[in-house]
Amino acid sequence: MAALDTIFKAYDIRGTVPDQFDAGVAAAIGVAFARFAHAPRLLMGRDMRPSGVELAAAFAEGVGSCGVDVVDLGLVSTDLVYFASGKLDAPAAMFTASHNPAAYNGIKLCLSGARPVGVDTGLREIKAAVASGVTGDADRRGAVTRVDLLDEYAAHVRSFVDASVLRPLRVIADTANGMGGLVAPKVFEGLPFTLDVMYGELDGSFPHHPPDPIQVDNLKDLQGRVLETGADVGLAFDGDADRVFLVDENAQPLSGSLTTSIVAKAMLDKHPGSTVIYNLICSKAVPEVIRETGGEPVRSRVGHSFIKQVMADTGAVFGGEHSGHYYFRDNYRADSGLIAALVVLEQLSTSGLPLSELRRPFERYADSGEINTEVTDQAAVIERVAAAFPEAAQDRLDGLTVDLGDWWFNVRPSNTEPLLRLNLEARTPEECERHVAEVLSIIESSRGG
Repeated sequence: MAALDTIFKAYDIRGTVPDQFDAGVAAAIGVAFARFAHAPRLLMGRDMRPSGVELAAAFAEGVGSCGVDVVDLGLVSTDLVYFASGKLDAPAAMFTASHNPAAYNGIKLCLSGARPVGVDTGLREIKAAVASGVTGDADRRGAVTRVDLLDEYAAHVRSFVDASVLRPLRVIADTANGMGGLVAPKVFEGLPFTLDVMYGELDGSFPHHPPDPIQVDNLKDLQGRVLETGADVGLAFDGDADRVFLVDENAQPLSGSLTTSIVAKAMLDKHPGSTVIYNLICSKAVPEVIRETGGEPVRSRVGHSFIKQVMADTGAVFGGEHSGHYYFRDNYRADSGLIAALVVLEQLSTSGLPLSELRRPFERYADSGEINTEVTDQAAVIERVAAAFPEAAQDRLDGLTVDLGDWWFNVRPSNTEPLLRLNLEARTPEECERHVAEVLSIIESSRGG
């Protein structure tokens, strides 16, 4: 239990197996979550990581010891678990470490209706219960049943687009040996797209490349296949297939902000005047596009539990993150990379434009990407950065955001490592590079605390 401080993050549970996260911890979390959720049954799914078999079984044992039934969804993507939680109106647990290396596993939790469980919405209490040594003591042991919702999930994803307007497009999907290899082909069934799946075999050792599409190096195989085959678009999924990054027909990647802008416009065209959420490291182009399309932009902290809560509070139709998470009101406010991918494919179909042209109106600024710097005292360094820009507009919604008009940046502490994460945007690549050097010099000079 000594590793609890390490594995309980801001909005999920994640660590290396078995030294930080093992079957005993998984069983205790099962007990704690069953007591916290106060529901007659809990849903459970897992990704393809080999450790998930033992961990999920232990979790189910813990839940059952509280007299709560377990519905086992089997091998699934995280967005399928959220769909199941919404459709069946039950709390759920997904065993996954998302984009992390093979040695990791973890749990994403939600309450019924796919409502988020983060540090401020239950994780803190669940962690405290585990630390206290909570055990199950029900007279009746809960039953475990198996349910397959893949077909219903796929139909639900397809319901976000008008199939009658779709035109034949060649799509390459690099699923990185993750859960996209199971769910993407099912979603694309019956649609007028030619789908070519790369690394579709479920293999939690990730033999080809890490399942982390935000890292450009992990897109190289997809980019090569797109150019080789003359495909219209490439899709890169993470390990649990709830995130997606796109590359156009010229193999040029789209940032999460760019995809957020494209999808936001599409959703606002269908739902005029709606609210759209974007996280605070998204490009300034995102709120601009939302306003230009007649929507109401609302800024949020980074992280799925925060985005989902703001969506619930505002009734937003859509939310997007720079990290490749895309949330839909009619998907129980949960994120789905596949829904976002289909919305973009629908835009390609109706516009008649290649993605390299469709993207142009949404590309307005140059961004740094996320730059991580190891520091001893994150809070002290942030204060020194803030003091270096006394005349700029600043806020502390999530870390420190400094807006100087023609350029802006955010520095946030990592939840898990002694790192500061810098995201910066400016009008041109040259200005971006210059200002990155300026901010990094302040961070570097202060990094010892």
